[in-house]
Amino acid sequence: MNLVHISMGLPTLFPHGRETELAWYRKIDEGPWDGLVTYERLLYPHSWSVVPQLAAAAAVTERVRLWTDVVTLPMRNPVMFAKDMATIDVLSGGRLTLGVGIGAWDEDYVAAGSPTDRKRQRMDAAVATMRKVWAQEPPVEGHHPVGPTPVQAAGIPLLAGVVGPKALARAAKWAVGVSDPANSLHFDAENLAAQRERVAQAWQAAGRTDKPHFSTPIWFALGPDPETQLRDHVREFWDQEVVATGPAGSYLTDATTGMLNFGPSALLTAVNGAREAGLDELRLIPTTADPDEIDRARDVLGI
Repeated sequence: MNLVHISMGLPTLFPHGRETELAWYRKIDEGPWDGLVTYERLLYPHSWSVVPQLAAAAAVTERVRLWTDVVTLPMRNPVMFAKDMATIDVLSGGRLTLGVGIGAWDEDYVAAGSPTDRKRQRMDAAVATMRKVWAQEPPVEGHHPVGPTPVQAAGIPLLAGVVGPKALARAAKWAVGVSDPANSLHFDAENLAAQRERVAQAWQAAGRTDKPHFSTPIWFALGPDPETQLRDHVREFWDQEVVATGPAGSYLTDATTGMLNFGPSALLTAVNGAREAGLDELRLIPTTADPDEIDRARDVLGI
């Protein structure tokens, strides 16, 4: 059975302060976690900003790989974002991997002053621009390139947060792999194994000979009342006041009713299922800001 790398997420969406954030960095870096993961939502009461968060983590940690899973690339200026990420790659000593996607909320684009149309095409264009920046190709003809140069000679690796066949075909043109977002609430090893095959087929169809990196995030809860902890977080995340009258309303009800990713046995099942499905990496996304959740997860997994 394949070994799966396990990364630990940050409490990005929960109210907390400096000391708690630094404690998460240090605890994750102490091990045995393979990576430290952050993600974003712009319009959210407590959410942290990805760029300074990654910079702080890069400065505090020494060992773990730094991941985003995912950032909403089309709503950003790709030259500025490429410069920010190259700086973080230097600060981290070449430990950065970027998970990028189009996001799920148009209101985030509106708040950022970014168009909501042609997101996929704009993401492809942004990737091409960032790669040129990292290769020291001037974005403006006849002028200087944009520094710094990333530590990783081939450029910062990009993961695509995509699911469908058309999106996979696009990702196969520029990504090192795929982060499947469809298992955050309901971990399904059989579905993941099937999706892994679809990713491999997309890579083959694109003429790729390298093996695509395949991973997924899951929310987990191990606190004193893990079921309530997880359900409360999911309900706040989907913001019932916004979605109750839209298509997501029924999804929210179904998700919180059938959710099983809480408690020690669910975490063990997810890790074992990740191995069976052939995942390269499983990312554990916490549903609390309590740093003791890291210790609980380590104890449950016996690592």
